[in-house]
Amino acid sequence: MRTYPDALAYLNQFINYERTQPQHYAPETLSLDRVNHLLDRLGRPDRAYRAIHIAGTKGKGSTAAMIESCLRAAGYRTGFYTSPHLHTFRERMRVNNEFIAREQFAQLVDEIEPHVAAVEGLTWFEIVTAIAFLFFARSQIDVAVLEVGLGGRFDATNVVTPIVSVITSLSMDHMNLLGNSIEQIAFEKAGIIKRRVPVVSAPQVPEAVEVIRRVARVRGAELIVPHPPATAATSTASAASPEIETLRVISGEGEAQPGVRLPLLGAHQLLNASVAVTALHMAHQRGLAVSDEAIQHGLATVQWPGRLEVLSRTPLLVVDGAHNGDSAQKLAQALRDVFQVEKWTLIIGISADKDIPAILAALLPLAEKVIVTRATNQRAANIEALGAQVADRGYAPTLAASVADAVEIALHDQLPIIITGSLFTVADAREAWFKRSGVPIEKDE
Repeated sequence: MRTYPDALAYLNQFINYERTQPQHYAPETLSLDRVNHLLDRLGRPDRAYRAIHIAGTKGKGSTAAMIESCLRAAGYRTGFYTSPHLHTFRERMRVNNEFIAREQFAQLVDEIEPHVAAVEGLTWFEIVTAIAFLFFARSQIDVAVLEVGLGGRFDATNVVTPIVSVITSLSMDHMNLLGNSIEQIAFEKAGIIKRRVPVVSAPQVPEAVEVIRRVARVRGAELIVPHPPATAATSTASAASPEIETLRVISGEGEAQPGVRLPLLGAHQLLNASVAVTALHMAHQRGLAVSDEAIQHGLATVQWPGRLEVLSRTPLLVVDGAHNGDSAQKLAQALRDVFQVEKWTLIIGISADKDIPAILAALLPLAEKVIVTRATNQRAANIEALGAQVADRGYAPTLAASVADAVEIALHDQLPIIITGSLFTVADAREAWFKRSGVPIEKDE
């Protein structure tokens, strides 16, 4: 039997579009036929439980985490499939929020190998998705919460027929794959809408809403768009104690969940919570009972690291995975609103395929000092090239060869620190900080 590292090594033989993105997001590159064939050979483990399926540009991971936490609070045995991971591959597939065991993962890889060999052209993500579905079936879960990897229409997770589909906030990202307009991106995300399965969408710009509405109409799917969160929602967070936001989550039916506490910071998380609650209400109507008390407890206890996460209060050190222009704007606003801080040391490392000018335009006005770095990921932008773009905007960046080096440089100043640009950068920052603090953290080598 393989060891856990051997199992990872086996998977790494297959093309991985998280590391090297495809030239075209099209059937000849990403095909549901392959993963369907593989799942057929495995006895269709994806049909052994109910599912909630979540796509979107921003907030899909946070929304998925909220839904899973509420379902678990309601007493359901949950499966949770997300991507990418921060530190260990095992984060991607969980039962009742417990990572898959190393030994179990290795056993499943051994079991699936002959079936993989029988299906030509499978990708890394397609195989991993099938393993997750098999893991959930073997674990006898009640319901799976499934986050789309990329896009929606051709994503390997899109073989499921969920009880509710969810589309979180859409913006311009992965334009080289999904299209250069918000309408094209919305069409790809709306590809998860199934016939007669209700879909909950976050409020979108009119062009995106019209595309989602059209696809839902063609497929006979009810579309629910929750009202924006109440403006009366207040934050008790501050630079000294950034912990909790109090919110009033409003569902698509106009009902409220007053006094719910959410440990995920930022007004954008209030919107994600309203989408999650609305999706849970729709799931309730389709036989997945979730009480208001379970929703309140689930939201109050949800954990989703790397998103406006406070690693330290003294000094104030915050990490966030903002990786496109819109999410960077949301981050900049949240830093002002939540912490009441106007000037930061900005540690920035961005993937080369992202809209770097839009990210810099949003974040540089907050920077008293800029440290440019790169994550230990092959998609990371070149430090010198990124530094030149920062300099072109009138800033004098310091270049750091690694995120860990950037953290050490930043700590010499007295300013609050924000580390952002990608989840890969956030992962490196968390590892560097926890190592410096003597806190053990699991990491795949």
